[in-house]
Amino acid sequence: MHALHQLLLDQPLIALFAIIASGLLLGSITIKGINLGSSGVLFTALLAGHLGYRVPAGIGTLGLVLFVYCVGIGAGGRFFAALAREGADLAKLALVTVGFGGLVTWAGTRLLDLPADLATGIFAGALTSTPALAAATEGLGAAGSRGVSIGYGIAYPFGVIGVVLFVQLLPRLLKLDLEKIAEESRDPAESEERVETVLVEVTNPNLAGKKIADAGLANFNACQISRIHREGRLTPLEYDDAFEPGQLLLLVGRSREMAIAIDYLGKRSDKQVIKDVENERQLLLVTSRSFAGRSLKEIAPLKNFGIVITRVTRLGLTFVPNSGTVIERNDQVTAVGRADALKNFAAAVGHRSSAIDATDLLSLSAGLTLGIIVGLIPIGLPGSTPITLGLAGGPLLVALLLGHFGRVGRIVGHIPRPTRMLLQELGLVFFLANAGIAGGGSLVETIQSYGLPIFGLGIAVTVIPLMVAWPIARRYFRMNALQSLGGICGGMTSTPALGAITAKTESQIPVVSYVSAYPVALVIMILVAKALVAMLG
Repeated sequence: MHALHQLLLDQPLIALFAIIASGLLLGSITIKGINLGSSGVLFTALLAGHLGYRVPAGIGTLGLVLFVYCVGIGAGGRFFAALAREGADLAKLALVTVGFGGLVTWAGTRLLDLPADLATGIFAGALTSTPALAAATEGLGAAGSRGVSIGYGIAYPFGVIGVVLFVQLLPRLLKLDLEKIAEESRDPAESEERVETVLVEVTNPNLAGKKIADAGLANFNACQISRIHREGRLTPLEYDDAFEPGQLLLLVGRSREMAIAIDYLGKRSDKQVIKDVENERQLLLVTSRSFAGRSLKEIAPLKNFGIVITRVTRLGLTFVPNSGTVIERNDQVTAVGRADALKNFAAAVGHRSSAIDATDLLSLSAGLTLGIIVGLIPIGLPGSTPITLGLAGGPLLVALLLGHFGRVGRIVGHIPRPTRMLLQELGLVFFLANAGIAGGGSLVETIQSYGLPIFGLGIAVTVIPLMVAWPIARRYFRMNALQSLGGICGGMTSTPALGAITAKTESQIPVVSYVSAYPVALVIMILVAKALVAMLG
């Protein structure tokens, strides 16, 4: 044991990965559906710092820029859109939630006479925001980062548990039936908008010999014949195909038009036929600016392209879209249709098959370089002390802009999600390990100096924003309960709490609200953390 202790003291690189491994192991322990996740690294690092271990110099800075850059790339495609369009109310809700968290932190700090580093750490932990932790640590420098890590470690556990308990207990206390609310919130036309594929037997004698392409089915909005039964198989429709009595056709369309179209052609058929399912579905990445910001109703993919979008993946969450769903850049959509229709639609949305899995290292390196340079540029009005965005703000700003525009010159603003999540997690654990080591040496001394009040402040910073955000969402923004709960989870950047809601209802409303509020809250938390450093420092 002594030899291992000495090895860790002498080899900071070994100590680094030992801290990360043990922290991730701690974070994987799940109790009642709740775990620490990557933040477990901070707690093992605090202990390691208390025991005198060290990590390689500069590893925290490397982790910081990697982490915030990947966060910005992931959020950039939706952040500005959330501010400008239908997500404006959810963006405002995120602002209210984070703003009250900052206000409570500021008031509590003044009341308890806490140092700025400890206070901003409590703010970041209570709102479970590692980007805010990164911004506060970078803003205070090496000397002030110890208290930030301690404050985060103190407030984080209740920050996670508090939001989960809130979204689970509030509906019970208010006797809200989430499934009933989901049913009432469902668009009455939603069932009519459902896409069906029906095999139809032609029995209308007036159609015999007529060209299928000229049969007038285009008059049935979003309803068309996609395949014809030939030689025991359903094959793509050709321009010269004509109607024949007893002919089997595959009809694709919305439910409300389907009944009319079937009556026009003949009758439903129960015959079992073979079709090529594998070539009728494709995962597509949306990069075209002409599609970004448009709803599915505007795009009308079935009517204009002959395909149906069945799933949308955004911010790592997959949900079923409806006609009002707005498609954003870098969304991954699951499209179903004929092979030729899929090819045409893929070209229209700007899909590049290599872009889903490929990582442009030149763009990554150039983007990080530009972000660091922007973070070092002094900003200030004449007569005032210039400030800088720092190593947290600079890469984040550049990444947000790249994520929004998709490409600036040769630099591409897209990193495939698996690669982005790996780099983001790697940067995060590097940063947390360094932050914990820095704060571990003074952990016991800080707790002894300030006692229980700092735990109380952490609880207050979590609870008060929740209690304020709920009535504002319900009464001022006129959101239903599911929208409010999802928006609050996004405002608190609490994925575990969202999981607690989705376990109670199959409705996609909380998920859509979460993905609208989350990127805005992410950026606001960083700005508030910077503001707290400036006001309390």
